[in-house]
Amino acid sequence: MSEQPVVAKPVAEFTAPGVPAQRAIGEHPLALYVLYFTEMWERFCFYGMRALLVYYMTEHVFLPGWKEKLVGHASIMSFLGLIFGEMSVQEQSSQVYGLYSGFVYLTPLLGGIIADRLIGQRKSVFIGGIIMAIGEFVLCEERFFYFGLLLLIIGNGFFKPNISTQVGELYPKGDDGRRDRAFMIFYVGINLGAFLSPLVCGTLGEKVGWSWGFGSAGVGMILGLVVYAWGQRLLAPDNVMKRAASAKNVAKKAVEAVKPFTRAEWSRITCLLVLCALNIPFWGVYEQQGNTLALWAKDDTDRFIFGWEVPASWFQSANPAFIFAFTPVIIAFWKWQATRGKEPSTTAKMAIGSGLLGAAYLMMMVPTVQVEAGHKASMIWLLGSTLVLTLGELYLSPVGLSLVTKASPKRIVSMMMGMWFLSSFFGNYLSGYLGTFWDKMPKNGFFGLMAVISFVTCVAMLALIKPLNKALDAESADGTTIGPGESATREEDEDLHGR
Repeated sequence: MSEQPVVAKPVAEFTAPGVPAQRAIGEHPLALYVLYFTEMWERFCFYGMRALLVYYMTEHVFLPGWKEKLVGHASIMSFLGLIFGEMSVQEQSSQVYGLYSGFVYLTPLLGGIIADRLIGQRKSVFIGGIIMAIGEFVLCEERFFYFGLLLLIIGNGFFKPNISTQVGELYPKGDDGRRDRAFMIFYVGINLGAFLSPLVCGTLGEKVGWSWGFGSAGVGMILGLVVYAWGQRLLAPDNVMKRAASAKNVAKKAVEAVKPFTRAEWSRITCLLVLCALNIPFWGVYEQQGNTLALWAKDDTDRFIFGWEVPASWFQSANPAFIFAFTPVIIAFWKWQATRGKEPSTTAKMAIGSGLLGAAYLMMMVPTVQVEAGHKASMIWLLGSTLVLTLGELYLSPVGLSLVTKASPKRIVSMMMGMWFLSSFFGNYLSGYLGTFWDKMPKNGFFGLMAVISFVTCVAMLALIKPLNKALDAESADGTTIGPGESATREEDEDLHGR
């Protein structure tokens, strides 16, 4: 008797209403991995460019003979000079790095609103990816450096909030455990792209030519769009599309659009806004990886191994490599804590993340003694501090993404995801501003300042654990609950099931 072929069990009954029946990979639908690889290639594009950005400015386009050719450079530097005075090449590059990486996280607010109200998440992802790919290719021509950055900023605004939102849309209301684990898996995809890009784009840019590095990042974005186009049939329907599904649904959503938020919804919105504000100093310190720590790797680190010099951009692969290694460890540790009723709340995890970030910069103060004496520091110090920094990131960033999708009122989830990224706008600009002190302060003083900012943020989060948890777990008079054991109101439940 011949064996019957093994067919993977469809997971429609385990996914949100409207998600097509499809194969499961472990406990998650195949659609999660479509979004995983789409985001992986987009992050390859983004971090490939970031791995080169500071080096490209300080070693090439901001130097005499080149900066005169940059369209808009004189005007931009004149404006910044009115605020900050005369700046060195390093200070100029730090300001541009901060402005670019900041605006990359400002535009998702607008992109989320456009997706929610007009074109839906899927079209937004395609539009954003195409614009980003064009931006990378524009960067291959030095004169249009700022125009290329502008295209990347606009494209990311369409792409970033709407790919993350689609992950949360795969899971039914109340399935917080799988949703959190899905975002951890998704976060690994983000960092797989971030790991590969310095090795590919960074090497090509440093060793072959800057345009090769930027061009390879653009190719990565195109590959991501190919994956996304292939997996369209597996994804959850757009929120905008669901509104147009029937006349009844259209009328209901029109009423919801003007219906005031409930007290519970306002409580959750306020909670998310407070956490967004506390994200700002975290990212201001964390994003030194692509700025001052990149300069430390290039100028102050002994990069020779058996006579071969490691490209400086490769050190930016350490953070995502540690994420691969330690994400399963952190997940297992949280599960172990949960079985004993000791798993930290979301806010507590974020506070732990900020404390670990501060500890990473305390470590970096040790090798500054050697550098101040005229020697280069062992790469072990940079790698060790990156490891601790990575653990801090794992405690804060993915749980924050998950929190936004489950705590936001459904009608504004993409906009709230944009608000989450808005905090990164201020944080990333803060990273550029803080970076201007790199050449003005002793290195141990600079790293000490980063540690103090992180620890103050940690203390602020610890002080807010009780009120924030109360807001997140509050049950309103209509029965809406956020947190473990979450239950939807009857109205929300009917809407989710299309009745």
